[in-house]
Amino acid sequence: MVRYLAVALITAFTLAVSISSAAGFTRSVDPIRIAYSTTADTFGDLYLPPGNDDSLPVVILVHGGGWIQKNNLDYAGAWARTLTPYGVAVWNIEYRRVGGLGGWPTTLEDTVAATNALADIVQERAAGRLDLNRVHIAGYSAGGQLAAWTASRPQQGPDAPAPQLTVPIRSATIMAGVFDLSLAATAGKDKYVRNLLGGMPVDHPDRYRIASPIRHLPVGIPVTAIHGRNDRVVSIEQSRRYVAAARSAGDDAVLIELPRVGHGEFGNPTSSAWAVTKRTILDQVSRSR
Repeated sequence: MVRYLAVALITAFTLAVSISSAAGFTRSVDPIRIAYSTTADTFGDLYLPPGNDDSLPVVILVHGGGWIQKNNLDYAGAWARTLTPYGVAVWNIEYRRVGGLGGWPTTLEDTVAATNALADIVQERAAGRLDLNRVHIAGYSAGGQLAAWTASRPQQGPDAPAPQLTVPIRSATIMAGVFDLSLAATAGKDKYVRNLLGGMPVDHPDRYRIASPIRHLPVGIPVTAIHGRNDRVVSIEQSRRYVAAARSAGDDAVLIELPRVGHGEFGNPTSSAWAVTKRTILDQVSRSR
């Protein structure tokens, strides 16, 4: 059964965020920039919560922006700063993008490589404080595709781009995600998908199959898709179809539809859309104890 979120609940979450901000819960946290490879745009920003607690759960953030070079990880740092006060380490990752050094298959490979880096260079820079058995991933729009794809990497066949995923992911929270790239390129007329994969589905059917998270079910972890009903950039049908397919495959998949919310609201860390997303992420972190 698909879960729908009432307006009153959204309002309550928004109020809770306002109260937290007033209490100092969103104070600035200076990130540690860490390269996970040697090429340009293969780095991430690690945000650690105040204090010296060990065994910190980790949330990987994957920014959106059509997979294109001009959109980077900077705005996702504001999301990270709302999560660290709850005792969560945040790994806000960058990846090579279309118009730069990215595209097929590099952009997909980087997201997995950045995740795997938690077990070595990132853990080293965190002084061993990260609990790698409690790693969660969240992504927005194009970054939602990358996050869901990375979570599905263990279920993919031998033709999937290297590397294999070596750091297990416990849950995925996807904001306005692109789960079926063939649907996006055809019915959605999404030029960004075409640019990422180098053409239309008829030109590269294998690329579309490999890159579409909906083609790699079940993933075997909880997945929450959060989508605005007024989204005119990524159709809500992307999330509806994914969640229905995931549940049919036996996954613990949930859809939260946000009334009167479009696409861009998720990028605002003070919005009701992000408040719902943050609560979802923190709920998943809590359940992984």
